[in-house]
Amino acid sequence: MINTLPSDPILDSINEGVFSVDPAWHITAFNRAAERITGVRRQDAIGRSCCEVFRASICEHACALKRTFSTGRPVINATANIVSAVGEQIPIRISTALLKDGSGGVIGGVETFQDLSRVEELRKELESRYTFEDIVGRSQVMRRIFEILPKIAESSSTVLIEGASGTGKELFARAIHNLSPRKRRRFVAVNCGALPDTLLESELFGYKAGAFTDARRDKPGRFALADGGTIFLDEIGDVSSAMQARLLRVLQEHCIEPLGGVEPVKVDVRVVAATNKDLAELVRKGQFREDLFYRIRVIYLKIPALRERREDIPLLIDHLIAKFNRLQGKDIAAVSKDVLARLMEHDYPGNVRELENIIEQAFVLCRGGLIDARHLPPELRPPSLRAGTLDGGMSLRIMEKRLIEAALTRSGGNRQRAARDLGIDPSTLYRKLKALDFQPLPSNRRKPQR
Repeated sequence: MINTLPSDPILDSINEGVFSVDPAWHITAFNRAAERITGVRRQDAIGRSCCEVFRASICEHACALKRTFSTGRPVINATANIVSAVGEQIPIRISTALLKDGSGGVIGGVETFQDLSRVEELRKELESRYTFEDIVGRSQVMRRIFEILPKIAESSSTVLIEGASGTGKELFARAIHNLSPRKRRRFVAVNCGALPDTLLESELFGYKAGAFTDARRDKPGRFALADGGTIFLDEIGDVSSAMQARLLRVLQEHCIEPLGGVEPVKVDVRVVAATNKDLAELVRKGQFREDLFYRIRVIYLKIPALRERREDIPLLIDHLIAKFNRLQGKDIAAVSKDVLARLMEHDYPGNVRELENIIEQAFVLCRGGLIDARHLPPELRPPSLRAGTLDGGMSLRIMEKRLIEAALTRSGGNRQRAARDLGIDPSTLYRKLKALDFQPLPSNRRKPQR
């Protein structure tokens, strides 16, 4: 028989949901706030299993109250999602404790939970105020850029974007295109620094059938594909002098000449160029054509390094956590105060891309609702954790390798399923397999168990 606790006016007067369970997980008390948040009446909740009432995202594998029963220690500010009586998903924050009798024996557990729906709404509202396309920032320098981007987009003038690697130059180029009258046509991106001159020339301008041995049919270049739209020339500071001369002619005459062609082809393309170098300094050194420099620098946009806009870091962290929760189906709430302090003081030579990689790694390692210091890369951990060992002396690398090996074994060697099991993207798993020098499973272990 279930011993239910009487209704308590004090519990009914507080704004947080409160319920208690007996050792068999049957609900013995359920206050008014719990009724309001869940949409379940007290009389319908009493006596039922708590997982039936809450249908929470952590009930099956990571129940906070079960952890308290197991360890004897309270859980503070864990997060989860519950499903209300009408099927609505509600984010909540949870704290738990044991209930004991006068002699210290455990007679049940109690959990308090707070509805975070309004907090989530405010977070989304805040994010919308400080997000421009996929660019996140609330610092003064970013707000100034947000103000001028629509004006830049309205024109057809050539734009030069300068900024260190990882600052998101392509995001700004895409934002300019998406806000422009050209947005219904193509945005074509080319990494000029990744290709030698011969390949870059055919990529940009295309070729005619018979132009060289393997040219069996015409191939349009990136300029032709971007006709009516925008072409993004990334790392333009790395192109050779000969290619600079060809680009200058395209910008002057608005025509391209495919390899093997005899007639110039007219194109209507807006050019947005980007570089992680100081082009003005390259011009002074004679390493970049001055006439091309002024052709592409009609409008100039300087993207600040992340260390120059540290007030954007907490907002970026929230944005990245929401992104990876969505991609990986997880429910991580935030980073700990210690982690936030460490991330705020880091210099970020890799800028926003580096911060994104840090958060993605933390998502792989974090199994709870809060990212803490042990989930950070070794160089960002406190000295006590920097050796990379966890409880029992197992190194982080070995632990990660064993987790991946176990997932691959369970999936019979299927990497797609293993990635889903680990809660990461398949491309992330492939990178880790390569970094860990992973050997393929023997064929007899690759067959899934029937």
